[in-house]
Amino acid sequence: MAKRITVKVPVRIDLAGGWTDVPAYCTSHMGEVVSIAIDQYVTATCDVDEQRKIKVTYQTDMPTGCGLGTSGAMNVALIAAIRPLNENPAHIAEKAYQFEAVLGNTGGRQDQWASAFGGVQHLCFEGHTVRRTSLKPSVEFTDWLRQHLMLFDTGLPHVSGDLHQSVWERYAQGDEAVTEGLNELQRAGRTMHMAIAKEQKTAFSEALRSVMNGVELLNPALHAPFRSVLEPLEASGEVIAWKAMGAGGGGVVGVLRNQGTAAAQRIKKAAESVNWTHLEWNIDFEGLQRTEIINHG
Repeated sequence: MAKRITVKVPVRIDLAGGWTDVPAYCTSHMGEVVSIAIDQYVTATCDVDEQRKIKVTYQTDMPTGCGLGTSGAMNVALIAAIRPLNENPAHIAEKAYQFEAVLGNTGGRQDQWASAFGGVQHLCFEGHTVRRTSLKPSVEFTDWLRQHLMLFDTGLPHVSGDLHQSVWERYAQGDEAVTEGLNELQRAGRTMHMAIAKEQKTAFSEALRSVMNGVELLNPALHAPFRSVLEPLEASGEVIAWKAMGAGGGGVVGVLRNQGTAAAQRIKKAAESVNWTHLEWNIDFEGLQRTEIINHG
């Protein structure tokens, strides 16, 4: 009896607190991240033939290296495809994380939890423990967020090698700037949680600006690919805040714009001048979706 299992999971945008989910930090401090699963997906298809031979294939809506947690989503999809039906999403997320750890990944857990659960999440990390709070903003606030937080794919693969290794090496050596940067990102995660929970737009903007400050303290090179385009727009008032949606150095950048369609058009024009692609997006509230079709022959 052959069967096909299809698992579809969303990727995510990291609003605040990214980096603090990494064990190097959250084993001694509490990490706090706010992430949003969006309607760009990774799909894993697992075909099992009559002899129980397995073939797994992937399809991604976004390229790997775009900073949206695509690799983590791929592994969530894989684990869900080969595990029993209706397994707890948290168990799948943890197994996906451990699978990556075996392969040498030293990153954090936010990507796996975002893909497995979907929606808007406040995630707290203490050692290997993850505490999750689902945030459910109103339609009005969700619409404001979707319209004012513009996403652009720069086409530059985000750098997760030397820049990131340098940050963690400096942290291990007690570098004060890196330590303060990580603490600033943790505080931004907490502020962002409250801003969304209370639907406070000004606090949301302040949290995003705190993220910018934290990343600058880690390493200014992490935001270097975006600076020449976005700093002039920030100075002229069209842009309130901006950040890499991954760890930085490239990939997708999120731009919080000011009110009015004129600001949006000027930002799009500036982005198009350097071949950035504007990404329309919506929140994915479903998270992991699994279907199984059995072929009785």
